[in-house]
Amino acid sequence: MNADMFRLCLSAFDPNYNGHMLIHSAGQLLTLAGGPQRGAALGTLGLVEDGAVLVREGRITAVGSSAELRAAHPNEATLDASGRVVLPGFVDAHSHPIWAGDRAAEFELRLQGKGYLEILEAGGGILSTVRATRAASLDELLQQTGPRLQRMFAHGSTTIEAKTGYGLDLDTELRMLEALLRLDDEGPWELAITFLGAHAIPSEFKGRANDYMAELCTAWLPEVERWWETHAGGRPLPFADAFCETGAFDLLQTRRILETAKELGFPLKLHADEFDNLGGTALAVELGAVSVDHLINISPQEIAALAASDTVAVALPATPFGLAETHHMPAREILAASGLLAIGGDLNPGTAWCENLQFTLALACRTLKLTPAQAIAAATINAAAAISRQGEVGSIEVGKQADLLILDVDDYRHLGYRFGTNLVHTVIKKGVLGWQASNNFSVLSPGTGSSSG
Repeated sequence: MNADMFRLCLSAFDPNYNGHMLIHSAGQLLTLAGGPQRGAALGTLGLVEDGAVLVREGRITAVGSSAELRAAHPNEATLDASGRVVLPGFVDAHSHPIWAGDRAAEFELRLQGKGYLEILEAGGGILSTVRATRAASLDELLQQTGPRLQRMFAHGSTTIEAKTGYGLDLDTELRMLEALLRLDDEGPWELAITFLGAHAIPSEFKGRANDYMAELCTAWLPEVERWWETHAGGRPLPFADAFCETGAFDLLQTRRILETAKELGFPLKLHADEFDNLGGTALAVELGAVSVDHLINISPQEIAALAASDTVAVALPATPFGLAETHHMPAREILAASGLLAIGGDLNPGTAWCENLQFTLALACRTLKLTPAQAIAAATINAAAAISRQGEVGSIEVGKQADLLILDVDDYRHLGYRFGTNLVHTVIKKGVLGWQASNNFSVLSPGTGSSSG
């Protein structure tokens, strides 16, 4: 359901609703103001007690104390946060939400001792999802992907980076891009789309990785650029991403893919250093990638290079958890070097089928040794930087989109402390109520009257 439809739902309950809303009485309002947070600054929440936010036409127009804003705007429709925590909508900086089928059988194999790369070599892993996704129609992709995005949104992810990569042939990759554009238009969420044709070597190119790389560079990337200009309604080009890893693309192949994408105007992302260190992080920094993700096996030299750049390190703690691994990104070392650290959920069918980014924050606190405040900043303003949208989302500041969460707790530290449940009470996207735990949208009232929230 798009934003206009949500406004229609709201107006059915309250005909006076005009896109304006004063959210007040937040026990803790976390603004995350001031831009992306490097190193030791990570976790600067900008906390306002008894805080309030004024929303007009989908934008934040004032932030302050409840007493101040209620006195200044006595005739606004109000939403009473009732002592709860209010914070920016989560930005999921890394996800693979579009695919067909499942890999439950593969999960059982891993429990029996089979390794990820061993399963991949035998035709499982990514390649099994590729077969199912190639066989799926556009409608089937929409039907399977939409509910995943709905669950992500209900758990607080209002902006979601979404990758292709389970087609690995041009027709299917374009069909996935078409589905993601449709879902971006039709859902209350907002998608930052990434083309990941270089996710793995498809079975028809087995033993011919260089040939597949050449196909990507000479045919696919130029065709995706042309297709996007025709079909994307004026949106900027998607990110181009690759998987620089043993069993996927080596460093030289990755360099050619990313350099070709950059020449065509694609902004860059990179999967690197998940299982082996091939030098992908240094390459991402050299080429000015917006983010480089995983980094479990990053070297000290690459940590220093990353910290001297604006490339964001995206931690994906749900992935080692999903693989029952105990080795994680050295997040504390990256922060000590003054790097930019973000968190993503890595939703995918093989290693991290989890639509709840709150659970990922809880993992980040335990495995990356982040405080709840640091995890929140990494999943909001820094995650926005990891998709180049820090000017629009990720914090509660005047002029930004009104993407807000109201949590059903009175202390932000419950994020990280608790796990396996949904602490979100209300999700607001661009000033519109997109989801509420009670499934009741009639929470706005005109003037000084307010709901129980």
